[in-house]
Amino acid sequence: MGILWSLMAIGVYLTFRILGMPDLSVEGTVILGASAAASIISQRGDPFIATGLAVLVGCAGGFLTGVLQTKFKIPPILSGILTMVASYSIAIRIMGTSNVPLPPHGPRAVVSVYTFLQGMGLTRHVSIILLGLLVVFIVGALLCWFFATELGSAIRATGSNRQMVKAQGVNTDSMIILCLMISNGLVGLAGALVAQSQGFASVDMGAGTIVIGLASVIIAEVLFRVRSFWGRLASLVAGAILYRLIIALVLGMGMPPSDLRLFQAATVAVALTLPLIREKLVKFAGKHNGNHNKRGA
Repeated sequence: MGILWSLMAIGVYLTFRILGMPDLSVEGTVILGASAAASIISQRGDPFIATGLAVLVGCAGGFLTGVLQTKFKIPPILSGILTMVASYSIAIRIMGTSNVPLPPHGPRAVVSVYTFLQGMGLTRHVSIILLGLLVVFIVGALLCWFFATELGSAIRATGSNRQMVKAQGVNTDSMIILCLMISNGLVGLAGALVAQSQGFASVDMGAGTIVIGLASVIIAEVLFRVRSFWGRLASLVAGAILYRLIIALVLGMGMPPSDLRLFQAATVAVALTLPLIREKLVKFAGKHNGNHNKRGA
């Protein structure tokens, strides 16, 4: 699950760090991606086409958020909330209900993107891990290539200094919309893969996903302080896996599931304060060493 959710963490990273803005629409686009894939797969449609459609639906959600921000001048947080709220109703319209089962076994079993690997004799868990790693690798390679191009560099520059980029004649509104489309397209992909792995799609599966994404990003930045773009993407995958391991550990220790969201919020809060704590410790150590040297002299 950590591998699959890492796609969503990468999407959150693109807006949170590259554009420098929070995007709450991911809680809605993950549902849109899952619902689009589930509605097709449940009708015996091709799972790969369904997963590709989930990416497009996620991009559409990002496009809506971007237009609300840039053309209608709605603040980023409110734009994301509006898209997130609308996504719930749209997802129910797509699925026709609030929950669509995708059983991997039994008389009503459906074919998912993991089925062809299971046909090679692999277990379901191994199939999910291998396909998840393959998708993450392909996505990472494409992102590394794209953000090294002139267009990708313009997006990164827009997040760093929007006024300077405008002065160079770049349409920053288009860059913001494009980045949001890429980000939410990845979130839609994550939603489709997660829905197929867990055997159902539900309008409730998006609740708290922004916390999962932020926690994965912060954990990756605190533990793996890498500078290269490829290294950051790899650290996001590791951060998402570590986050799921932490959740599994605390649940295994007997924490009530009803307290899980409180724990998730606390985890993100602690992770966000770690850089400040580290900075304070470094300053304190520097002052202590300075006083010690003065005394020695």
